[in-house]
Amino acid sequence: MDLDVNKPGSHGHRIKRILLSPKEEWPVIDAEPMTTGDIYKKWVIPLAAIGPVAGLIGSLVFGYGAFGITYRPSVGSALSMAVTSYLMALLGVYVMALIYDALAPTFGGTKNFISALKLAAFSCTAAWLAGIFQILPALSFLAILGLYSLYLLYVGAPILMKLPPDKAMGYVVAAIVAAVVIFVVAGAIVARVGTAFVPAYPMAGGDVSGTIKIPGGGEIDLGKMEEASRQMEAAANRAQAAAASGAVAAGATDSGALQAMLPAALGGWQRTEVSSSSAGAAGVGGSQAEARYENGERSFRLSVTDIAAAGGLAAMAGAFNVESSRETGTGYEKMGSVDGRMTTEEWDRQRGDGKFGVLVANRFMVEAEGHADGIDTLKQAVASVDIARLEAMAR
Repeated sequence: MDLDVNKPGSHGHRIKRILLSPKEEWPVIDAEPMTTGDIYKKWVIPLAAIGPVAGLIGSLVFGYGAFGITYRPSVGSALSMAVTSYLMALLGVYVMALIYDALAPTFGGTKNFISALKLAAFSCTAAWLAGIFQILPALSFLAILGLYSLYLLYVGAPILMKLPPDKAMGYVVAAIVAAVVIFVVAGAIVARVGTAFVPAYPMAGGDVSGTIKIPGGGEIDLGKMEEASRQMEAAANRAQAAAASGAVAAGATDSGALQAMLPAALGGWQRTEVSSSSAGAAGVGGSQAEARYENGERSFRLSVTDIAAAGGLAAMAGAFNVESSRETGTGYEKMGSVDGRMTTEEWDRQRGDGKFGVLVANRFMVEAEGHADGIDTLKQAVASVDIARLEAMAR
């Protein structure tokens, strides 16, 4: 691969563009002629190898350590896990493409397998690059940065699958659910290969609690990580049971119930339209409701989304106490935990627009985005949704 990030047409330049300017790069990818072989040989095969190779080297050179004990797997077991992980990544991209392609007509999009394969392959870029941190066990927690791939999927799906704007979110929810299920199943297969070579130790099992301090600042909440793992395992079990019984979807809140939570008016803002949608994949569902509010020439959208199985990934991010803050010349962006809930906030003073979102019970995303007279208006819109009721629905 040509990794020169400043050379137009090189792999490095495309990686830089898809990560830093996805809204501009996705249309370029959409218009570029490609075949299945091109996508795999030039993108999937080399990038998907980063994590397995880094993990192989890290396990053999540094081993796995805890409580002063270091365990180094045999070459055979480490190689078997790496190869299995790599094969699951290659297969996973193809399966995701099939699902993305099949979902498109349901949400008013266009079936096109090559476009779906592009979406699956290029949206995974961040997750594959984050795999490099497996080479040093002390930095493996940084693999959480791979969640940026979900944003790449969110930006790229409407462009590649030709989705109408009002149905794009429903499609993305269903696509994320499918990706999470594939991730969990692949992880279970890799873990099974590993346990075939690694004996059980008395320290395995039980509950995990406490925190780990990260050098340079920050900490990992082990209790939250344990709970996130359980959520993802439960999602996988529900998917397997639903598939075995022939069920289409399970676990998602009825979209009509979410729609009923969107108020008819917010002060001087009037609701001018409202819609809802739901979808399922591999026995796990997702749903979403959205309303548009107008006041003069300004307008914003308020949405409530049940991410269902994807909540496991959201909970995993919460375990790392993720926080970020960035000031720009005209506004700011920040993300962190407020009252125990992950919260995102953006505002541009020059344009007079932004967004404010709250993740409730690691399952429901309540978000207001658009043009308003200030960020407080968007915060009040989010607060108008019954958070306590959503928390009760998540239990």
